Amino acid sequence: MKNKWLWIAAGVSSGFLFLFAASLMIASLLMGDGSNLIKESGIGLVEVRGVILDSQETVKQLHDFGKNDKIKAVVLRIDSPGGVVGPSQEISQEVKKLAARKKVIVSMGSVAASGGYYIAAPATMIIANPGTITGSIGVLMKFSNIEGLLDKIGMKAFTLKTGKYKDAGSPLRPMSDEEKALLQGVIESTHGQFVKAVAEGRRLPVGQVQAIADGRIFSGEQAMALKLVDRLGSLQDAIEEAGRLAGISGEPTVVRPPKKKKMLLDMLVEESSSRIANLVREEIGLSVNYEMAGVGGK
Repeated sequence: MKNKWLWIAAGVSSGFLFLFAASLMIASLLMGDGSNLIKESGIGLVEVRGVILDSQETVKQLHDFGKNDKIKAVVLRIDSPGGVVGPSQEISQEVKKLAARKKVIVSMGSVAASGGYYIAAPATMIIANPGTITGSIGVLMKFSNIEGLLDKIGMKAFTLKTGKYKDAGSPLRPMSDEEKALLQGVIESTHGQFVKAVAEGRRLPVGQVQAIADGRIFSGEQAMALKLVDRLGSLQDAIEEAGRLAGISGEPTVVRPPKKKKMLLDMLVEESSSRIANLVREEIGLSVNYEMAGVGGK
């Protein structure tokens, strides 16, 4: 009798597990990428919010809208203080490629500075609010030194390395003048890339951009006077401008990117990968960033 009830319990448990797995599968299908759901012509809307740490999803959205003949123009809404150099450059390059095929109108929200401005520069037109915080054309590296703290708590740290520069920027010891010069060279190189990208995107002389590329921020109104922005307006103004430039009569339909298809395992793996990547960035402490000072971009 006891074994009989054990078999019944096992069967019920298996049934619940099957229903749970089936529910996850159905949910994953319902969260599909929906790439074939765009049925009418309109304006694509891509949003970049927060610190730029990764470019893959934004690049994919821009690329997909570029291939879709039903998307006549794209509005890129930016509300970001900037971020890591590599992802910012990848998004900027995709904006540049898309702008060669379709009109790309940038709409700046509360802030579109440093890396946020970098990705805007190649667009067909940039529209900002009068009070948008933008500009901040510059590069920074952040370092900390905890050697004194370790001494106070009686801890010692040791590093084994294969080259004299391998631990440059280590928080466990003072930075030498030679190391400072080395890292400053990296910063100057990436800063030059930023200046060049803005000059090309905005069709401005390099010298004119260099004169204001010292990290200072501007309001949208100031940026327009400096030719970093084309006009003042809201997101709705940007959508209407995109429709006009695309030759759409009347109110344009706004098309948002389809939701990314994710299986449960994908979400778990992505979350774990993101956490590991952030821990590595914090441990190494050598992330080069296009971001406003005071904003955590690591």
